[in-house]
This record gives sequence, structure tokens and C-alpha cells, in this order.
Amino acid sequence: MNSKSTRMDNIKRKVPILDRDPEFYKNIPLPSWIEISIVDACNRTCSFCPKSDDNIAPNTYQKMEMSLIKKLCKDLIKINFTGSFCLSGYGEPTLHKNIINIIDELSSIGYVEIVTNGDTLNVQSLIKFYQSKLSKLLISLYDDEHQLEKFNNMIKESGISSDFVILRNTWYNENDDFGLLLTNRSGTIDYGQQPKINKNKACYYPSYTLLIDWNGNIFLCPHDWHRKISMGNVMQKDFFEVWNSSLFNKYRRNLLCGKRNAKPCSDCNASGTVHGFKHSKAWTKCLK
Repeated sequence: MNSKSTRMDNIKRKVPILDRDPEFYKNIPLPSWIEISIVDACNRTCSFCPKSDDNIAPNTYQKMEMSLIKKLCKDLIKINFTGSFCLSGYGEPTLHKNIINIIDELSSIGYVEIVTNGDTLNVQSLIKFYQSKLSKLLISLYDDEHQLEKFNNMIKESGISSDFVILRNTWYNENDDFGLLLTNRSGTIDYGQQPKINKNKACYYPSYTLLIDWNGNIFLCPHDWHRKISMGNVMQKDFFEVWNSSLFNKYRRNLLCGKRNAKPCSDCNASGTVHGFKHSKAWTKCLK
């Protein structure tokens, strides 16, 4: 395993989820991927993450309530959403004590995966996740190659299927950039060899995805670590109303035309076109 192949495998793994034909509700393309930040805290301070700077992303230890998850699911059922969920976002999801119930609630609608640093995991917790309705557990290995042996032994001892867990080689290597597609997280972090900002480059993120924070605030995409411009709140409005709002569509229209002239997009150097081409085409037709 090497970090480059890990990165490419992750892109290929997401193709059937993110690059499928979009589904529609009232002739509006629905998202295929919803990232949910269920807790605003992380036990690590990785140099390539905004959580390494308390002035940008301090640990507030706020957590998402089940009432929000239930409201979200109710809204998504109304629009026949069948997409996928990723528990990740602005913190370490396994720090949420009610994570199993959250997984089981979301899984009644679609595929659910977790991205974790693995620090809280042990044999017993692995078994609990496997016995829940979680679809995939992705563990990012940040420390060293010895973590491969550690987690492979843990998986073997737990007796769970090896297909359930994906180990991602993201330990330090200057040439491989941790095995991640490093970005500046909308201008909040400057680490490694960052790509330059191209304000004339299209971005598909808001065409197929969004991020829901612990308090229900909806943001354009997982790269928005400023969290200053909310598209709306899932506890205050119907999900579809926010997804198809004039503000959301204003950003979509500009980004699909290659105009990154409004914050946070004006500070972002993410490619934005790795996934979501079919969704971008569908939205282009809708927004004419």
C-alpha cells in the first residue's frame, strides 16, 4: 500500500456514488452525498487540517442531537432521497457517544460510512460498528506503517469481515502529501505544496453534495471551514427548501460558469471537478 494508490482507490470507490445519474424531486437534481459533522471536536491537531489552529477551528465539543437527525431523515424521506451519508466533517465522529443510533437512523435511508483517525477504536468498538447498520468504516492512518499491523490485528481479532474496513495510508511523506488531495480548506490552512487558486475554474461540489454541521447549519461543501455563510438550517427549514434556495442556486450558477468570485469559494483552491459531472450538467439545465 502507498499513499498515491490509496488516494486513487478512494476516488474510484466514490465513482458509483458520486458520479451516478442524479435523481430528481420536482425536476430538481438531488444530492448524492451528504456529509455530516456530528461533533465539533477532534483529539488530533494534524498540520494539514484547520483543527491545528485554535484561532480558526477550536474544539467547541458541541454535538449533534438525535432530534436533528430524525428531522433530517423525515425531510429526506419526503423527497425520496436514496443517496449516501458520510460522518466526518469538522471533527472526529467516533467521539460522539450516540454514534451507533445516528448510524442506524441514517441507514434507513441510504449508505452510511465513517471517516475516522481510528484512535478511539478497539476490538469491542469494531464489533459494535460491524453489528450496526454502518456500510463502511474508513480509518486514516496518520502515524506510521506500524498502524497497518495494529489495525489488521484488531480486525482479525474482532472476527469482522475485512471488506468492512478500509485502511488509508496517510502517514507523513513529503512526496505523497499524506496520501490526501491537500487543499487550503477555503483559505484556512496553508501546508505543503498547495495548488494555486484558479478563480475561473468551475466547481461541481454544490451540484451533488453539501455539509450539515452539528447544529443543523448547511454549508456549500466540506471545504468550507470558515463556516460564515450558511445556506440555511435543517431545523428551521425543510431540507429541500434549503437545497433549492436562491442563495444555494446563486453559488451553483456562478461555480458552474467558472466564477469563484464570492467567499468562501474565492479563497478555495480545491479542484471541484473530480466528481459530480452528471449532476453539474443537470443543474446547468435547471438554472438556465
